[in-house]
Amino acid sequence: MKKTLITLACALIAPLAFAQTSTTTTQETTTEPATTTQTTTYTTGTVTTYEPGKTIVVKSPEGPVSFAFHTAANIVDGAGKIITAPLRAGQKVRVYYNGPVEHRTVEHVVVED
Repeated sequence: MKKTLITLACALIAPLAFAQTSTTTTQETTTEPATTTQTTTYTTGTVTTYEPGKTIVVKSPEGPVSFAFHTAANIVDGAGKIITAPLRAGQKVRVYYNGPVEHRTVEHVVVED
């Protein structure tokens, strides 16, 4: 009987001895805003229309292409020197721009003449 009592007592105490306590850890993280990447592309052609600080239309092999032209965009020659004279119709240019088709914005223009 004594053996049975000790076995029973051990059986009741054993789960308490091996019981695990749970802990919850909370970690606070901060996320940075997603970054967007803009790709600069270019179109080569001849100037058909140019309004300083507004728009430039270039006739390319695919047809006429219109761009929004902001005052921050530079017009440079092949050597990279800034040109202050306005563009003329018929000048060969390479227009570097970014943005989708409906919102193409000029980054800079290289005059190829």
